[in-house]
Amino acid sequence: MKLFIFIHSLSAGGAERVTVNLANYWSKKGWEVTIITMMSRERDFYKLHPGVHRIALQVDADSTNAPAAIRHNLRRVRALHTVLRQGKPEVALGMMSTANCLLSMAAIGTGVPAVGSERIYPPKAPIGRVWSWLRRRLYPRLAAVVAQTEESAQWLQVQVVGCRVCVISNPAIYPLISHEPQVTPGQVLGTADDMHMLLAAGRLGLQKGFDRLLVAFAELAPRFPDWCLVIIGEGEERCELEKQISDVGIKKHVFLPGIVGNIGEWYEAADLYVMTSRFEGFPNALAEALVYGLPAVSVDCKTGPHDILRHEIDGLLIPQNSHEALVEALATLMSDETLRQQYAARAVDARKRFALERIAGMWEELFEEVVNGRT
Repeated sequence: MKLFIFIHSLSAGGAERVTVNLANYWSKKGWEVTIITMMSRERDFYKLHPGVHRIALQVDADSTNAPAAIRHNLRRVRALHTVLRQGKPEVALGMMSTANCLLSMAAIGTGVPAVGSERIYPPKAPIGRVWSWLRRRLYPRLAAVVAQTEESAQWLQVQVVGCRVCVISNPAIYPLISHEPQVTPGQVLGTADDMHMLLAAGRLGLQKGFDRLLVAFAELAPRFPDWCLVIIGEGEERCELEKQISDVGIKKHVFLPGIVGNIGEWYEAADLYVMTSRFEGFPNALAEALVYGLPAVSVDCKTGPHDILRHEIDGLLIPQNSHEALVEALATLMSDETLRQQYAARAVDARKRFALERIAGMWEELFEEVVNGRT
């Protein structure tokens, strides 16, 4: 199979990680895989298999007004059209909404069947009126669009008439490939053997709800002085979160080490994982925590958590926007090592449920249908 994958960049992020994991897997199988990005390779974070070809169009630019946006996007479409026409892949895959729209336009006249994929629950991540209008008109031109959950698929089927939608969740890799930057738990936390770690991971932005996690942990910290909270990731709300940590007096118990390339080591070192997102698509970090045998507490936001975490089997699902439920669930597991171990023993079932081979196989079936015109 000759496959082209189009995505904005390969910077640190969930969609980018899934893209690289799938590309590396298929490359090892002998596929001709090419990843195309709008941004330059300088922003690449994840390590590619040597067999994966890499094209950076370098057509990323800020648009200060509508004419500039039209001009920049036409340039992107032309550049991608040229790559598709010259490369002649059997299938082209877009990752995320705007990439899907650009790919749909770029594929016109090339004879290349294009597949799109939504990486989040669309109504919780509005893309603006223009892109929404384009999505309604361009998605039906795609051979198929992949959603990560049934809720996302149902939304697309209602909002985008004539669009063929399939559901394929993300894979969870075990063990994760380690790369730079290497930041070990010992470097951040020191050598306190009796300290327990509550771990969270994700972009430091409003979506992930770390602000409300800090409020909950501030209430728990006096009751659990032998626990610390570590939030892996980087983002635009770092300063606000650091100020919040200082204001509520938990600086000695909360750590923000930034982006790490050895997240698997952190999953292994942690005692409990927590996710407090306001919305998600399919939260990779939650699935990864489970495959590492880490029990979890997660809010049950619209899509993702209940597709991954089995309540009272490998963790606890709590209602969205309930501070009391979050504090109670965390306290329950922070105070009960036996219960954590029971959930941890079942959490590793995720290695089969979200195995790369299984998820990649679902993509492969879709690609075969597209190539053979059975869509």
